[in-house]
Amino acid sequence: MAYANWLYVDPPAGNGDDSVEVSSTAEHTGREVRTTNLTFKAANCADIVRTVKQAGKPEYTEWDNTTAAVAKSGGTVTLTGVSNSSALTFALGTDNIGLTLPENYTANSETTANGAAISGDPGADAEYAFSVQLSVPANATIDDLTAQVTVTDAAGNMQMITITLAAGDPYLELPEYESEDDVINLDYTGAVVSIAVKSNTEWTVE
Repeated sequence: MAYANWLYVDPPAGNGDDSVEVSSTAEHTGREVRTTNLTFKAANCADIVRTVKQAGKPEYTEWDNTTAAVAKSGGTVTLTGVSNSSALTFALGTDNIGLTLPENYTANSETTANGAAISGDPGADAEYAFSVQLSVPANATIDDLTAQVTVTDAAGNMQMITITLAAGDPYLELPEYESEDDVINLDYTGAVVSIAVKSNTEWTVE
């Protein structure tokens, strides 16, 4: 049986003394360890099997953006992100807009109750996308109004997004930058860097 497609083996064959390097073709975004077997074969020799395990990524939840802008007239805003948690809980922080959280959100394309366990626990194997949709009332004042929405995963990690309801002239703001035996274990790699953009109009990065 062939090894999993997430494993890269170099070289996959040889002649005589040599060495074989194994690595992951991509970061493993699921929480749980994933495992595959390497089988070394040679004519007239017994097969030798070695297990390769890649560690799961620590539980995390991330908004796709840290801010969302809504026009003065209000409307519907959809907040999106990714996670590998077994459950997500959404809540309101400071709210000058008057938002109401919906009872359900979407996780891995399935309707899920706020705070409930996600059906099938997709985050055990890989990260999944989530989204929550909010209705934003019109702004009758001359000032920008803001609200914060938080998402907390089963491990207690909380991320916040700020919704700005616009009034007056367009704006674009960027805050200061903030930043076992016979087992081969591979760690995940990569890090997320986020730049928070506050705007109530279209913008580009060139």
